[in-house]
Amino acid sequence: MTGVLALVGGGEWREGCSFDAELLEASGGSEVVVLPTAAAYEGPDKAVAWASRWFEGLGATVTGLGVLERHDAMDEANADAVRRARFIYLSGGSPLHLRSVLKESPVWEALTAAWHDGAVVAGSSAGAMVLCDPMVDPRGGAFTVGLGMVENLAILPHAPAASFEEDHRRTLELVTGGLVVAGIDEQTALVRAPDGTWRASGAGTTTVWRDGAEVGLAALP
Repeated sequence: MTGVLALVGGGEWREGCSFDAELLEASGGSEVVVLPTAAAYEGPDKAVAWASRWFEGLGATVTGLGVLERHDAMDEANADAVRRARFIYLSGGSPLHLRSVLKESPVWEALTAAWHDGAVVAGSSAGAMVLCDPMVDPRGGAFTVGLGMVENLAILPHAPAASFEEDHRRTLELVTGGLVVAGIDEQTALVRAPDGTWRASGAGTTTVWRDGAEVGLAALP
């Protein structure tokens, strides 16, 4: 049995993210390890500080892990810290940078091992995109390779239902072979329970498509 997985549409660690309290409870602990890797060029310290303020209000502490470049992800001490964690949160930022840093690294191996051992894993925006395979390429909306914690699922963050189809028409037109695409609004999460069932939580909306048609959460892999 894996741990809980949360794919967040962005706008993490602020009002409306009611699911964070549930994720913390599911972790069984009071510490969150934040990887601001995707925000390496956008103020990683600010991301950790924001997370710290948010989770302090939920009765938890935050440890920011400075996995910002490839050599950081190859560091065994960082991998050990991730492997011991019970709640690991990937921030938003650049999905391409996040993927390049974590791919086939000890830190990534430690993260997946922790999840398979019951740890809670959450990723917001870029973090959510990279956890799945395929991943939507932000440079044009086509599909590229993700890290594959969840397969046959692509995430479109910052995606309110009211404009989802119009904003992401190119991506939806490229869908083949039963691929599921999920649009997730900010302050909203698709949460996967250890038994593999999914639910939506938070302030916004989610939209799920398969083979060009809107479907329900039951279609999620």
